[in-house]
Amino acid sequence: MNLKGKVALVLGSVKGIGKAIGLDLARQGVKVIYTYFDWPESVEALRRDAADTGRPHLIAQIDLRDTNGVDGLMRQILSRFGRLDILINNIERGGMPVVHGAYTQEQWDLELETTLRAKQWVFAAALPHLKQSGDGVVINISSIAGLVGRSGPASLLFNEGYAAANRAISLLTETWARLGAPEVRVNEIMLGIFDTRHAEGTRGWGLLTDEQKAVILDHTLLGRTGQMDDVVQLVRFLITEAPFMTGSVVRLDGGYVLGGEKVMPMPKGVV
Repeated sequence: MNLKGKVALVLGSVKGIGKAIGLDLARQGVKVIYTYFDWPESVEALRRDAADTGRPHLIAQIDLRDTNGVDGLMRQILSRFGRLDILINNIERGGMPVVHGAYTQEQWDLELETTLRAKQWVFAAALPHLKQSGDGVVINISSIAGLVGRSGPASLLFNEGYAAANRAISLLTETWARLGAPEVRVNEIMLGIFDTRHAEGTRGWGLLTDEQKAVILDHTLLGRTGQMDDVVQLVRFLITEAPFMTGSVVRLDGGYVLGGEKVMPMPKGVV
């Protein structure tokens, strides 16, 4: 896909990974719609950074749990830009056990509504316009919590509701790839422990002891947490360099799921 003149909706993009993805797309010539609901204190910095790209853009405040508001967002996008080519489905809410402790019903519902349901409604509203583009792309951002759940060293960071929602995202990715084909490609990036997303830059990471952090890093083959550029480069690749790829889940976790297990030297054997 040639990105010049394309229009992208990047959910959850007032800061962190969503913002990094949106700004990178803008620098490639894309007109970006950034959305936010929480963290109003970060909006002014987003305004400055988005303006610095020199690309037309829109910053929309919306509670994506309100399914009635999603169609209004689509109308706003079409009125402003006339098309939609890319959807970065980055919206999520993940309560960390080390921060929130045991679930309340409110926290459980908040995670499912935000991490899972909001993605479904936004995709459904966007799909006709992505198909009309003729070369549409959807990237779902999920978490390895959907694979490991609340277990191992990350059990202080991943909770059950968040893990369940993220496992369900992979089913949506496969279903949406079928619904979108052949005009729309749908893929998923399953993130490990990333800066601003469970690692550095989060309250939960700051609450861990040095020993607890070291155990997480020892469990990760590459021995570090993920950085913004790791995910930005993969997003760019999926959009521009993977025209035959759809319905795929790419795990971007530095080898955390593999558990840091090393391969033992080959024994001499007995024969």
